[in-house]
Amino acid sequence: MEHVLKNNSILNGSLGHSGNATNLSQAEVDQEYTIKAVVAGDEELVSFLFTLGCYEGETVTVISKVSETYVISVKDARYSIDQELAEAILI
Repeated sequence: MEHVLKNNSILNGSLGHSGNATNLSQAEVDQEYTIKAVVAGDEELVSFLFTLGCYEGETVTVISKVSETYVISVKDARYSIDQELAEAILI
């Protein structure tokens, strides 16, 4: 079942978002985005992103992209995440 992190809680179900919603893997480098939701098929993945500060309303910036590795900035901290994590963050 798909898990969604929205309003700082984990909900089961699907996210009813419009077709223009994109994820962090499609973000431009050095542009700030607001996280709309965190959606993943694995609850542990959602929980991990939450511990990094990735939740609805928080700002995130992609510092660099190399292959399938992304360096992001969240809450004045930098993290390296993979493609799967980047795709779970809706902006």
